[in-house]
Amino acid sequence: MSPIALIPRPQHLDQLDEPPFVLGETSTVVVEPRPELIQTGVLTADLFGRLSGRAIEVRYAGAEPAPGSIVLTRTAPVTDGGPGADETYQVVVRAGRVEVRSPSVAGLVHGVVTLRQLATVDEGSVRIPAVRIQDAPRFAWRGLSIDVARHFFGVEDLKGVIGLMAHYKLNVLHLHLTDEQGWRLHVPSRPKLTELSSDSAGGGRPRRLLHAGGLRRAHRVRRGAAASAWSREIDVPGHVNAALHAYGELTPSGEPTDVYDGIEVGFSRLHADLPATRPFLEAVFTDVAAMTAGEHVHIGGDEVLTMEPEEYARFVALAAQVVRAAGKEVVGWQEIAHTPLEPGTVVQYWDTRVDPEPFVRAAREGARLLMSPGSKAYLDMKYDASFPLGLEWAGRIEVRDAYDWEPTTLIEGLPAESVIGVEAAVWTETLRTLDDLTTMLLPRLAAVAEVAWTPPEARDWADFRGRVARHGQFWDHLGVAWYRSPQVDWSTRP
Repeated sequence: MSPIALIPRPQHLDQLDEPPFVLGETSTVVVEPRPELIQTGVLTADLFGRLSGRAIEVRYAGAEPAPGSIVLTRTAPVTDGGPGADETYQVVVRAGRVEVRSPSVAGLVHGVVTLRQLATVDEGSVRIPAVRIQDAPRFAWRGLSIDVARHFFGVEDLKGVIGLMAHYKLNVLHLHLTDEQGWRLHVPSRPKLTELSSDSAGGGRPRRLLHAGGLRRAHRVRRGAAASAWSREIDVPGHVNAALHAYGELTPSGEPTDVYDGIEVGFSRLHADLPATRPFLEAVFTDVAAMTAGEHVHIGGDEVLTMEPEEYARFVALAAQVVRAAGKEVVGWQEIAHTPLEPGTVVQYWDTRVDPEPFVRAAREGARLLMSPGSKAYLDMKYDASFPLGLEWAGRIEVRDAYDWEPTTLIEGLPAESVIGVEAAVWTETLRTLDDLTTMLLPRLAAVAEVAWTPPEARDWADFRGRVARHGQFWDHLGVAWYRSPQVDWSTRP
């Protein structure tokens, strides 16, 4: 039997001593007649139709499916189990039929993506090896954060990245929408934010903005690809020069700041006690919450270098209050752990150079930790010293560095149960094109995805190294740029 190269590695996989499933002229996708399942069926038919070069029909479940069918079945909801249990899925591939079963649309999509990874194409013939797979994620939050403020990446770019995320079973797209250099999200109640501060970027390159309508289109792709969530970040009280340029009343002098196109941080901030501050936060976060389908809104909170701790704590409390009043849960970068937090607040860990004691204390008081260590999961770090893209402040991250780490033991003394997930991040100070972005993501995004999905006892670098080698051909098929790490033998082919 040929080796199986699934990423993330599933919990249970049995190769069956049977002939493979072959997608034939009469193959169909069978679903129950529910809107959300029809959408998943259309996604499946389109995916395998493009792969085979022929149209595949979607049919409703009823009579016995015809031979050669791919059958998607939604099972009863999970009433117990750990985080992400509703994303459990089962795949059974036999010569005459493929069955994908899950209690959720997300789980069905995971099963379909698994089939795509298993599929091989030979002269137009699509084959899937006979297997039985039972799988579920380790963490419910498996994310990717993309900075669209320093350099802009629009809806079409995001659609491509969403496809990659779905392929590796990542389920939260976190958009860093505002920073010193630009404000990229149209906020109806504060139109000058994009009228005056969207046409700037790091390096002085004019860029654009994201409207709610465009994000809704991308979200439809996101739901079709992975039925998952957004986390939109409005970074306050620091990283706000773009806001100060648009609304001078947010500065003590009442005068707007100049446009900034450098890469320095920590020099701008909002002021908790200015009369304009609270109305600004209420307007912005209320609008952002209204256009966010997920449960969380990210308030930033990082790298505020010119604010006294007491004012910073009051500001974080105010921002959190506004977000909760808008019906969303609060996420913030690790610095917010230095302030009193409501239980359930998500603290995103990023800077491994600092004393972790505040994060341990926050976790013990009810905060939840999202692990994005810069030395492991910041995918804008250089691969090596000679690599032309990226930064090095957190070190250099080769593929093995992105793979060989354990989220629950990274911080000594942190309660393991407080860790709710893993999120890779890519910052765009040096990234100007989609090719730049995907080169930094691949192959490291696949490594972080396996850390987020697969239990540590089932992960092994040597095994992963062999599996990821077989994904290079898929990236070539997509036409995306990627890095041929010397740690992997890319000559391996399916």
